[in-house]
Amino acid sequence: MKFVGLVVAEGVHVSSDLNALGRLLASLSWAEVAESIDSDSVILLPIGAVEAHGPHLGLDTDIIIAQATARSAADRFTEIGRDAWIAPPISYGVSFVGASFPGTTPVAADAFRNYLEWVLRGLTTMGGSDAIVVNAHLEPAHFTAILEACAFISHESGRLVHAVDHRQPRWVERLGAEFSGGSRHAGSYETSIVLAASPTSMRMDDLSGLDPVWVDLPARLSAGARTFEEAGGTQAYFGDPAKSSAAEGRRLLSVLGDIIVESYLEARKAL
Repeated sequence: MKFVGLVVAEGVHVSSDLNALGRLLASLSWAEVAESIDSDSVILLPIGAVEAHGPHLGLDTDIIIAQATARSAADRFTEIGRDAWIAPPISYGVSFVGASFPGTTPVAADAFRNYLEWVLRGLTTMGGSDAIVVNAHLEPAHFTAILEACAFISHESGRLVHAVDHRQPRWVERLGAEFSGGSRHAGSYETSIVLAASPTSMRMDDLSGLDPVWVDLPARLSAGARTFEEAGGTQAYFGDPAKSSAAEGRRLLSVLGDIIVESYLEARKAL
């Protein structure tokens, strides 16, 4: 099936045939949804946050990463013969850790979870499809809300509603030393993915002068830090963004796509 009028992040090459990248759910008419989506389909829901990511990245960094990751996963589903669709992203999330930086726009966890439940409920009614949350924002309260919403709608719908948690130790080691060490906000990990997925979003002049900030952010948050500043990130970044590259970003997107498919297939097998 071919579509026109596709809009994605700048810098991402797009073929007119979406079978190569995974298909966009919102590009369909209702009649095409009824015809194309059934219980063998998988709907990928990208989720991010509007949040400060250093002086070199935009507030939409997590959204760019979530959408690019969903496209990578959709490619892999297509390769194994599964019908995969990408839903419009949820852009706002539970992002209070960065709220002291201008532009960060957090949503309360309860409100976010309730909204997400409604979105997932709607997705699973489309032909009885499974749904996979592709989340790129790692604030603990945000991820907890996602896991709770997925569990609730999975139980309610009888479909697999799966949240891929790439913070799990068995996935972390595949995402590089910086991610493994906890310096995983706006460092080389996220910056590399943006360079690969949306290079025109990068502020290259700001990037080159950034010194490394080697802080285990999850550990600092677990120890009681409430903000990036309290955790040691006075410019809202951690790790070494100046070491980023588009080649590493492409590698990471490939790995993230693999992790999503592997995690989903494991969860499906366990049912």
